[in-house]
Amino acid sequence: MKWAIVLTGASDFARPADQLSLTQNAALMMTGAIWTRWCFVIRPRNVFLAAVNFFLFIVGAAQVSRIYMYQQSIKGVEGEAKSEGAELKSELEKVGEKVEKKVGA
Repeated sequence: MKWAIVLTGASDFARPADQLSLTQNAALMMTGAIWTRWCFVIRPRNVFLAAVNFFLFIVGAAQVSRIYMYQQSIKGVEGEAKSEGAELKSELEKVGEKVEKKVGA
C-alpha cells in the first residue's frame, strides 16, 4: 500500500509547483527518511520496506526542491517588478513636473 503513496507523489511531478503543498511534501520526505533508517535498525532488517521508504524520501525531496525553486523565482520576479515600479514612478513624477511647468507658464 505504501507504494501507492510513492506513485501518487510521483504523479504530482506533472502538477505546477504553485499547486503543491510544501508541508505535505516535507512530511513525506521526513517520513521516508526516518522509516528508511528504522528499517535498517530493527532486526531482522526489512530491505523491501526500506526501499519503499527511500523512494518516498526521494519523491518528497524532489517535490520540496521544486517548490523551493518556484518560491525563489517568485521572489526574484517581485524584486524586479518593485525596481521597475520605482523607475516608472520617478519617470512619471518628472513628466508630471514638466506638465505642471507647461500648464503654469
